[in-house]
Amino acid sequence: MFDELDPLLGREDANPADCACDPDTEAEDTLRLDASGCPGRGRLEHAPACRATAVDAADGRSRRAVRTSTAGVVRTYEGRGVALLTAAGRFAEIAEVHDERLAERARRDPLGAAAAAAGRSGHTSRAAAETGLLAAAEDVPDYHAALGPLVGPAVSRSLVARAPPADAVLAERYELETGAVVRVYERTDGEEVPRRYHVEPPVVRLDTGTLERLAAARERLAEDAESPAAAVGATFDGAGTTEDSEADSDTGLTMLTRTLEKHTRGAGVLADLFADTAVSDVFATSPVTETPLRVRRGDETMTTNVRLTVPGAASLAGRFRRESGRSFSRADPTLAATTTVADRRVRVAGVTDPVTEGHAFAFRAHDREAWRLVDLVANGTVPPPVAGLLSLAVERGVACLVTGERGAGKTTLLGALLWELPATTRTVLVEDTPELPAAALQGAGRDVQSLRVGEGDGAGSAPSAAEALRTALRLGESALVVGEVRGEEARVLYEAMRVGAGGAAVLGTIHGDGAATVRERLVTDLGVLTSSFADTDVLVTVGAREVERGRERRVRRVEEVTRTDDGDAAFATLYGGRDGLAATERLRGGESELLDGLRAPGESSADVLAAAAERGAALAAEAEVAS
Repeated sequence: MFDELDPLLGREDANPADCACDPDTEAEDTLRLDASGCPGRGRLEHAPACRATAVDAADGRSRRAVRTSTAGVVRTYEGRGVALLTAAGRFAEIAEVHDERLAERARRDPLGAAAAAAGRSGHTSRAAAETGLLAAAEDVPDYHAALGPLVGPAVSRSLVARAPPADAVLAERYELETGAVVRVYERTDGEEVPRRYHVEPPVVRLDTGTLERLAAARERLAEDAESPAAAVGATFDGAGTTEDSEADSDTGLTMLTRTLEKHTRGAGVLADLFADTAVSDVFATSPVTETPLRVRRGDETMTTNVRLTVPGAASLAGRFRRESGRSFSRADPTLAATTTVADRRVRVAGVTDPVTEGHAFAFRAHDREAWRLVDLVANGTVPPPVAGLLSLAVERGVACLVTGERGAGKTTLLGALLWELPATTRTVLVEDTPELPAAALQGAGRDVQSLRVGEGDGAGSAPSAAEALRTALRLGESALVVGEVRGEEARVLYEAMRVGAGGAAVLGTIHGDGAATVRERLVTDLGVLTSSFADTDVLVTVGAREVERGRERRVRRVEEVTRTDDGDAAFATLYGGRDGLAATERLRGGESELLDGLRAPGESSADVLAAAAERGAALAAEAEVAS
């Protein structure tokens, strides 16, 4: 079933003498050849007869791509290869008047015709130069270099470039649990360019006969809505298999069933990319058929050898729409959702027409569902003294907002702070995209109620964030957590802060950079009264920056919010500094209103500060043991 001779590239057969490809020349940018009944299977890099058909069908017109398809495999030819075929057609039309044999050779063997024309003088060599044939053939050693296709098994809905990049050497090779093989290439000319990430999904190593039957199984699955196992069993049963085919064994059928499910109802090639645990992000930029997927692996962002097809992108959009229960269409062209890919929790951000051309996605893996505060101490995100103060503050019912720019780590810190709530505290989480560790908290025996929010614009839709917050306040005394404050829910949230939410903590994140910018956004943009904003106890600002080893996330500032004599809000820094967080004199001297608000009966502000320091030291010791 797996052919070591690379059947998708067609190197295992002799050159067929005839071509039966059926051209479709209607599309302006892409020449399509139906090669279903062709002995050459439309392999332009291998079959001269198929090349001649493509040259004639192109008719000298410039195209972006030539695409050939059989029942099981789609091949897409682009760039220099298409330029070679186009130039060959133009040259053949001119040469036919003077040299019919050379014209015919140009159709079947453009490289050979270019070499022959270059060795002549007069009209022939000028025609080869003027039509672009000599330029397209220059420094091209063979047809596999000139016409290396993007190969896509029809079932996979993605296209894979099998050939390594030019002027590059193999730097790494490893195999993933899915059976995919990863190769990382780097340039040899010393230029400072990103390395290339090439993945070879196992489906591209299936022989063409198996791929044709898998394509038939996919069609059966789409038409009859039966299970992948039933579709595979029906398609590969009887005359569809050979005596020595792996599909005849239970193991082979199981593998084919998993392949069909992966590429129809699953995440397809994304499953192979996220099976690489070093990959944290995958980006699909529109137009997806022209732009290779990119991955972020460790501290590198690399271009891959994979592109989605239009049906592939649409299939992913449909899957995320079903899983999230949200609209994703021209009327509602943005999507935020979470999904599971290769046993990893992945956050999805998507856009579509009319915001962009077709579909585009950004995927980010959240491998640790439940970061704890001690983990953030261990990796340097939160210094131990700051962690001790925040732990004590959350435990004692603080009103806290975590602020920072996009990607700074706000949600990660908020999720870690949830573990600092007393174990007996009921917690209500309000989120539009589930990112906080609700399941992990529930698994640890915590009483956690999640409320999913949406636009709240129709019957049966999820409530708006403001409506969900009002519902949360009616659910009884509980800590109230808002995944992100960004709209009308801000006023409801501050109502909860005003009444104290039953004495428990009120926590959330908001986009901004410190207390002053958060105040401006809440008061000016979102209509929160200044006097209400003063009910915030503390703001924690997190930030991220690119460093040599990757992306560094750190707590940059801790500020308390105080109320002035006229009821306005003022700010005071408790931890800050350019060269690292340091406690300010206000905190060290016991002048902090936050410390005063956290006092238990019989405690002084100095006692609270000492308790926070002791807790920070305990977290530091635990982090050292864990690391």
